[in-house]
Amino acid sequence: MVHAVKVFKKTAPNGKITVYLGRRDFVDTTLNTEPIDGIVVVGDDYLQGRKVFASVTVTYRFGREEDEVMGLHFSKEMQLTAQEIYPKPADTKVTEVQDRLLKKLGNNAYPFSVSLPENAPCSVQLHPGSEGTAKPLGVIYELKVFVADHKEEKPHKRNSVTLAVRKVQFCPADRYKRHPSTLASKGFTFSSGKLDVELTMNKECFYHGEQVTPKLTITNNSKKTVKSMKCSIVQHIEATMINSQTTREVASLETKEGCPLQPGDRYLKTFYITPLAANTAKFGVALDGRTKDADANLASSTIMREGTCPNDALGIVVSYSVRVRLNCGALAGDLVADLPFKLLHPGTEKVQTKAEEIEFEEFTRLRRGKSVENQL
Repeated sequence: MVHAVKVFKKTAPNGKITVYLGRRDFVDTTLNTEPIDGIVVVGDDYLQGRKVFASVTVTYRFGREEDEVMGLHFSKEMQLTAQEIYPKPADTKVTEVQDRLLKKLGNNAYPFSVSLPENAPCSVQLHPGSEGTAKPLGVIYELKVFVADHKEEKPHKRNSVTLAVRKVQFCPADRYKRHPSTLASKGFTFSSGKLDVELTMNKECFYHGEQVTPKLTITNNSKKTVKSMKCSIVQHIEATMINSQTTREVASLETKEGCPLQPGDRYLKTFYITPLAANTAKFGVALDGRTKDADANLASSTIMREGTCPNDALGIVVSYSVRVRLNCGALAGDLVADLPFKLLHPGTEKVQTKAEEIEFEEFTRLRRGKSVENQL
């Protein structure tokens, strides 16, 4: 069986520089971050003593561009790194895909590898709430390859290539083994006894598209009656650069099953609820893909490196919790219980397969036919 490797290709407007990438997602394992590696092809006699550089910038946009008035800006742009990739540094290691591309593309092809800082934030996009937003919200990465005399020089569009890349995280193997649980209780004025609720789950980490199954145990030792109950998945979003915290409900299920729950009763119930990006179109919901993609997932939970203080996190920090709300009437109020959990992609094991063929795909077109430039 012949295994084909898809390689993404993009050429500068002047046709003199072409960049090839074997992947657009680079994984942060919490121990290290995979480098952005690829191949750059430069036309004959084009450099004329100049050098080729690669830079990675991260744009942090936390507000819509059309709302920027009177000099107010809702974005910050930072250059994380700028490295010389030609002439090739002596310590450049070549991957299998790069080696095959070098043999296929000829003498003007040069490998490169760009490392990201350890504390660089993960890629997250926020739902704009409307289709008319020109630029995406969230943390957006760009790789730019350009020709210049020195790396501080501002590149011109005609002799540079800009590509959108992402920094992602997967579920670490054997890290989340516990069975989370929480207890909550509520007392009532002028009434003896309490309403108790226990919320448990059989695991801490769930994958995108998987059902979350919280188990609820209600013990009514009060003199009040539970009229209804609601279970929801809440996405917690912390924008660290502007010190802003928001929550979004990404899935919910309300029921009166077992209600009214009278004083002295005990009730057990398991909810089956699936958090999906397709179920919500609220402004500010964090996604892990472009908002126009039909198969975009909710943003994964942010995993902190061991020994890292949560206050040192950068960008947009995402977390999730199951929230159960018991309605005891207008006068008695509600009892609310929250139980945090992780929502992640499953870890991927790299399978060593020999690539017999290389399939090229223009970087300006996604598999759904949308243009990358229109979304940057």
